[in-house]
Amino acid sequence: MSFEIAVKKAEGVERLLGVTVSVETVKAAEDKAVKRYASAARMPGFRPGKAPIHLIKKAYASQIREEAMESLVQDAWKQALDQEKLEPIAQPHVHDLKFMDGEPVTFDIHLEVRPEIVIETTSGFTVSRPSEMVTDEMVQEQLETLREQRAALSPVEDKPQPGDQVKVQIASQEEGAEMPDQREYPLELGKGQAIAGIEELIMEAKPGETVERPVRWPDDFPDEAQRGKAKLTRVTLLEVKRKMLPALDDAFARELGDFDTVEKLTEAVRTDMGEHVRREAESAVKEQLLDQVIAANPFQVPNAWVQQVMGAYMQMYKVPDGMQDRFAGEFRPMAERQVRRDVVIDTIAEKEGLVASTADVDDKVAKMATEQGVETGQLYVQLEKGGRLKELERTVTDEKVFNWLIARNTVNQVA
Repeated sequence: MSFEIAVKKAEGVERLLGVTVSVETVKAAEDKAVKRYASAARMPGFRPGKAPIHLIKKAYASQIREEAMESLVQDAWKQALDQEKLEPIAQPHVHDLKFMDGEPVTFDIHLEVRPEIVIETTSGFTVSRPSEMVTDEMVQEQLETLREQRAALSPVEDKPQPGDQVKVQIASQEEGAEMPDQREYPLELGKGQAIAGIEELIMEAKPGETVERPVRWPDDFPDEAQRGKAKLTRVTLLEVKRKMLPALDDAFARELGDFDTVEKLTEAVRTDMGEHVRREAESAVKEQLLDQVIAANPFQVPNAWVQQVMGAYMQMYKVPDGMQDRFAGEFRPMAERQVRRDVVIDTIAEKEGLVASTADVDDKVAKMATEQGVETGQLYVQLEKGGRLKELERTVTDEKVFNWLIARNTVNQVA
């Protein structure tokens, strides 16, 4: 069975193929479908498989046509792959199907093919490695965070202040409408959980009091229709709780772990922060290098790959159906960069022989086991059962590619 296939469009990764199916080929596909229905159909007054063909065609006309078309499209697709030497990256889409009795069938096949990617420029770049200094102020901020995480909440009867947790009832009146019933909200003041004007209103009241005055909605409010509006707002403060921070002493240090003194806790915090800052600096170098390699080696990203990444993130974040279009619009640039990142790394890895080997992965597992204080074999089994070995292989490949790039380019340390 042969088809007339012509390339109607070939731009970048896009291909549009026009397919024409002869009357004879269409008839052969229909006859095949008719025979299948005739052998299986059960019709009143006839034994199975013995009903007249003209009755079969009449009774199953739509099903026969649909089956014939599916068969023709599949066969045309197979021929197109071979004839045009295509490497599709996703399922094709069929458009403009025209099927008239006694005439050739025509339709278009739209698809995206694997782009031809050449990464030639991988050196000559200069990037900056951020400072890895851990200051006393940074350590103190982290210690304060630890104190806040273990703070006790105590009710207060005074006006609330930033950092307090409150329970409030709020209502805002639209112009020309009545004041609606108040709704109850739990808030932590100073965290941006309510617009600034409402937080200011809350801090004017004591528990049990109601305050009311116009509040202006900010110009960057998510709902564009509400931006800049001034609304009469009523707030009833029900409850105020204030954080009571524990003293930063040896007893507090012992509560957090194997620290006899606050000095040892401080030393451990400084060490952990140093490791965190080091990882952040490494990540910054890698991302700068990657951005420059991507900019120096432009290529078209297939929409199908971007859609796959966006679909995965929608599933991960459980984006509701009604929010998916908005999410896709906002997330697309990030998804496209993720695709470019993966393509660049894969291309370099394959070209330079940097794809992680079994030995590389084994070494990585052994190192992880040592860091975690477990047996290598035990960790390997856990990773294998959790389906994470492929992910680990990807991580090792990424590390090898970035080490290769760093060695070929200039990294300036920021003081």
